[in-house]
Amino acid sequence: MPMFPTEHAVRTTPEGLLWEPSERWVRGAKGDVTVVDSRHPVLVWEPGVPVPLYAFPREEVREDLLRPAKNPPTDAHTGSRVFYDLEVAGERTENAAWTFPAADLADHIAFEWFRRVGRGLDHWYEEEEEIFIHPRDPHKRVDAIAGSRHVRVEINGTVVADTRRPVLLFETGLPTRYYIPREDVRLDLFAPTDRRTGCPYKGTAEYWSWRGEADVPPNIVWSYPDPLPAVGAIKGLLAFYNEEVDITVDGELQERPITPFSTKPSST
Repeated sequence: MPMFPTEHAVRTTPEGLLWEPSERWVRGAKGDVTVVDSRHPVLVWEPGVPVPLYAFPREEVREDLLRPAKNPPTDAHTGSRVFYDLEVAGERTENAAWTFPAADLADHIAFEWFRRVGRGLDHWYEEEEEIFIHPRDPHKRVDAIAGSRHVRVEINGTVVADTRRPVLLFETGLPTRYYIPREDVRLDLFAPTDRRTGCPYKGTAEYWSWRGEADVPPNIVWSYPDPLPAVGAIKGLLAFYNEEVDITVDGELQERPITPFSTKPSST
């Protein structure tokens, strides 16, 4: 079947930005105040940044809440020079918004996400679903598939999990994660922590750390107690960082991958 270009094809600017329109209804809020309400958002990928962000037409932004930045950064967001502080209910958030230098995006404003950089808008919604950290990438897949492989996890020679009923999570750009039923994990060897993280594809995760003496990073085990519907199969299951433990699948020891989640740099 022949393929035809569409109005949603990814475009490139001379500054190296990639962007494409999105048909999702996106809203962003600071506390209880809606700052963005857009049915014409644009996804933007900055050079060297693996995840996208949103930019919005000015008419769909509460510009009355924006003030010229008092202390604009000089090296942020691909050469942007126009930054705004956000003022809501008497509270001013510095450099919460900006415009890109690209002519294609001149009439759009982008915002920081609080849960990603510690400032900016703190609630974001696509349609009626709250999302976290960054927008979902339409060019990325996350599939959770029930399996019957024999998966064994070891830490410093101690078997901490052994199952033949994992759920395999395939996420573009990351190693396969093996989610294991709690009954098949030695959870008594781990201690729960206060760490919580949000993922736009999976939801909010809780963590456990290794109780033993081996040199193991904290928060080595995680679970999604209430995952998003698209990955509901991983609900309550436990996963380990492939980067830091030994995982054997159907008798074959898996190589520890080097990813942004690795605590030790690659030797190559």
